[in-house]
Amino acid sequence: MSHSSEAEIFKVIKSVSYPNNKSKHLFQMSKVLYNDFGGEVPQEIDDLQKLPGVGRKTANVIASVLFNKPVIAVDTHVFRVAKRLGLSSAKDVLGVELDLTANIPQEKRATAHHWLILHGRYTCKARNPQCNTCGLRPYCKFYSEQQAI
Repeated sequence: MSHSSEAEIFKVIKSVSYPNNKSKHLFQMSKVLYNDFGGEVPQEIDDLQKLPGVGRKTANVIASVLFNKPVIAVDTHVFRVAKRLGLSSAKDVLGVELDLTANIPQEKRATAHHWLILHGRYTCKARNPQCNTCGLRPYCKFYSEQQAI
């Protein structure tokens, strides 16, 4: 890919969301990977975040999935579910990540991450949470607070 043009990359990924930004980032990323990392994807989160278009969440996903690192990527679903269940009272993504990391054993983090995402997508939805069918209702801070209203 380091020998491809941005336009060539765009043609390959044009069906994904935000192809203009992503083709630009992938083009720049391929140069950084080739020049700074010998063509290898770095394993450390700090190094991953040096890649164009890679923030903390993406770096954590790569570290977890590619390199089996015991990290948790906090997206909107993980953030919402962690807050509603009372797993974190942090006000920002990094705080939620730190709380979850401190309280979920290393060997369970990858699985917990996926469970939190799926629960947030299909049950604990942002606008219309399905509390009546949720098996976590007895443990849920959000549900308890809603019942008190």
